[in-house]
Amino acid sequence: MFHPVELILALMVAAVAIGVFARFLGVPYPILLTIGGLVLGLQPWTPHVTLDPQVVFLLFLPPLLYGGAFRTEWPEFRGQLRPITLLAVGLVLFTTVLVAAAAHYWVGLSWVAGFVLGAIVSPPDAVAAMAVTQRLRVPRVITTILEGESLVNDASALVALRLAIGAIGATTFSVWDAGMQFVIVSAGGIGIGLIGGVLVIRLHKWLDRLKLTDNKITITITLLTPYAMYLPAEHLHVSGVLAVVTAGLWVGTRCEQVFSCEFYKEASHVWEWVEFMLNSLIFILIGLAIGPILESLNGQHSFEAIITATAIISAVVIVARLVWMFPGAYLPRWLDRQFFTTYDAYPPWQSVTVVGWTGMRGVVSLAAALSLPLTGADGAPFPDREAIQFLTFGVIFVTLVGQGLTLPLLIRTLSVSIPQGEDESTDGNGHDNPHCAG
Repeated sequence: MFHPVELILALMVAAVAIGVFARFLGVPYPILLTIGGLVLGLQPWTPHVTLDPQVVFLLFLPPLLYGGAFRTEWPEFRGQLRPITLLAVGLVLFTTVLVAAAAHYWVGLSWVAGFVLGAIVSPPDAVAAMAVTQRLRVPRVITTILEGESLVNDASALVALRLAIGAIGATTFSVWDAGMQFVIVSAGGIGIGLIGGVLVIRLHKWLDRLKLTDNKITITITLLTPYAMYLPAEHLHVSGVLAVVTAGLWVGTRCEQVFSCEFYKEASHVWEWVEFMLNSLIFILIGLAIGPILESLNGQHSFEAIITATAIISAVVIVARLVWMFPGAYLPRWLDRQFFTTYDAYPPWQSVTVVGWTGMRGVVSLAAALSLPLTGADGAPFPDREAIQFLTFGVIFVTLVGQGLTLPLLIRTLSVSIPQGEDESTDGNGHDNPHCAG
């Protein structure tokens, strides 16, 4: 029997070994970590590991989102705000509806359970998208859109999930009330993030002016900042994800006001290590989580039925993104040409295809599935809870492994990668922030 500390140390050793092997094979490490975790989780000698969703939402998610938002260039993010919003909100809702319909008509889930499943698997994962695309030399605009989408879409999906869960066992459901709640939760999270970002900048300036800090203390403050944004927002029942992302964007675009280049380089090394360890642990835990999920099914569904259902939902998730991409990319620009004098050029279809294929699901979807309550609002058992959890893992595995492994080949086939002599992705694919790099 492993002590929890021994288990964490063992997982860290396994994560390092798998990470080294992934570099040797040239495979993005989240893919191999998930497969490794799955293989370990199915072994009879592996200790029973139950992934607490609150640990994921509280411990793992805030720093990973904050680090990604901090490194995002605000001018580029703002320049791609329309496609990012269409993907992070429009595509999330579109996928939720299609998955709900497929789950109801082809898998046999109730409508409400189908909407819960749709909300869970609709957002591509920020951690997976950044980890898989980090080593690929794709144009900066693609990286900006993918990272911007993955930073925001968790909030819209989690709000949709909250509304879907609230509808279970409820006697009435109002689309207007649901829409207003969506706006309030989102606006509240953004507001807390802005206030928190301003206060963090002022705190750093105040400590520096009075010479009350050093690099170690300042780095510790940066590590605590995402939690200081997330917790108040969640306690106020607004979006902690949007609070963290907003604060990360605000502080990241103003870091040259408070951080020297020397400090930024030292802090970057600490943050890179923290992000690597959190990413490694969470992806190997995703694989380990399949054991308890399989046990929870407990013969309720045949193996053939659950595999068929997984294939159907995974196909719907992938096709929904591809179907959305081309109208979402070209129709707004066509309308601009009809009604405005200034407009953006149409993007190459190859780039649109690459963005459409980069829809890996990950930690947020799994944590959301594991956090489903045992009963609905009326006290009755939560409908198809175990099936939703297994289908979620299936979609994560199919998209992360299937799309993640084929994405480099697709990029090479469509000639989307940047030529070796060029470098337009200093911040998009690496960890250097132009604002603080000097």
